[in-house]
Amino acid sequence: MKISQVAMAGTLESSDTMIRVAPASGRDIEINSSVGKQFGQAIYDTVIRVLDRLNVQDCQVIVEDKGALDCVLEARLQAALLRASDEQPEWEKLL
Repeated sequence: MKISQVAMAGTLESSDTMIRVAPASGRDIEINSSVGKQFGQAIYDTVIRVLDRLNVQDCQVIVEDKGALDCVLEARLQAALLRASDEQPEWEKLL
């Protein structure tokens, strides 16, 4: 999947996350989390897993996390990536 524009998904409410995706050269991942000391690596691993599953190689991902569950983080990232791409999604990869 090619990222062609800037897109966002989520909120900055407690137990949610806001994700911003933009075109870039390579993968640039920035994580700002209120629970980063405990779960920073798990958040990073989830971002990488979703990017790999959707075959996204070149993008900037900024995660502003307020303690979201892993499933929320994954859903917000998928939504932002789909909004940022002009390609038709491969729905079977989203499950």
